[in-house]
Amino acid sequence: MHATDLEHIAGPLAEFAETGKVDVPVLPETAHRVMMLTQDADSDAAQLANIIQSDPTMGGHVMRIANSAAYTPNSNLVSIQQAVARLGMLEISNIALSTSLNSKMFNAPGYEQMIAVIWQHAVATGLWSKEVARSMRSNVEAAFLCGLLHSIGKPVILQTISDKMDASTTTLNEDQLNQLFEQFESQYCQIVAKEWELPKIVSEAISYYKNFDQSPSQPELAATIAFGSELASLMLCPDDTDKEKLLSSPSLEFINLYPDEIHKLLEKEETIKANMDTLSI
Repeated sequence: MHATDLEHIAGPLAEFAETGKVDVPVLPETAHRVMMLTQDADSDAAQLANIIQSDPTMGGHVMRIANSAAYTPNSNLVSIQQAVARLGMLEISNIALSTSLNSKMFNAPGYEQMIAVIWQHAVATGLWSKEVARSMRSNVEAAFLCGLLHSIGKPVILQTISDKMDASTTTLNEDQLNQLFEQFESQYCQIVAKEWELPKIVSEAISYYKNFDQSPSQPELAATIAFGSELASLMLCPDDTDKEKLLSSPSLEFINLYPDEIHKLLEKEETIKANMDTLSI
C-alpha cells in the first residue's frame, strides 16, 4: 500500500470520530468503580476491598499478583483485605486496573500483536509515570492511571480500521499506522475518555501528553506521562531510544527533576520490569 492510500483511511477515520460512529469497548464496571475510588480523597481500604471482592475474576487476579514474589516476597496473603493492608490502596488499585484493562478488550483481527505491544508499553508507562510522580511528590494515583491509558486511542483506531473498512485496507505497515496514530490518537483518546467517563484530570492529561504545554489545567501531569512514556520506550526498546536525547527531552525539562532524582529514578528499572512481568501473568 502506498502512502497516498492513507488518505482513503484517514478520511473515514475522521468521519467516524466526528459522527460518533466509533465503537469503544465497554469499560468493565468493576474497573470503573476502582477508577473512581482512586480519585476520591474520602475513600478507604474497606471500600476498595469490597469492590474487588464483588468481581471474582478480578479478585482472583489481584490475589495471585499480590502474592507474587515481585510484590510480597516471603509472605502469604489470604484475603483482599490483608492484601490492601499490606500493599496499600494505591498498589492494589493499580493491580486491579492493570488486570481489568488489557489488550483482550479490543477486537481487531490482524492487529492483535500490535495491540499487545501497545498495551505492554502502556503498562510500562503507567509504572514509570507513577515513579516520576513520586519523585515530584505529586499525584501518584492519577499518574499511574494516566500512564496506563495514555495511548488508549491507538487500539481503538486499529479496531475501527478492522471493523469498519474493507479488508484490503488492513494491510497497513507499521510506518503507515504510526502516521495515522500521530494524526488521530488524541481525538480517539478523547472519545474513549468521554465514553468511559474518565475523571477530568485524567481525560485532559492523556489527551495532551504529546503537547503538554498546551494542556489548559494539567500541564505537569501531562508532562509526567510524556516522560513516563519515554522511559518506557527506553526500557522496552533500548536500541531504538537515545538515552542522552531522553535526558534532554522537553518533558523532563518541564517537570524539572534534579540529576540525583533522575539517577534514583533510572535505578528502578529492574523493579519495574519485575512488576510488568508479574502483571502479565
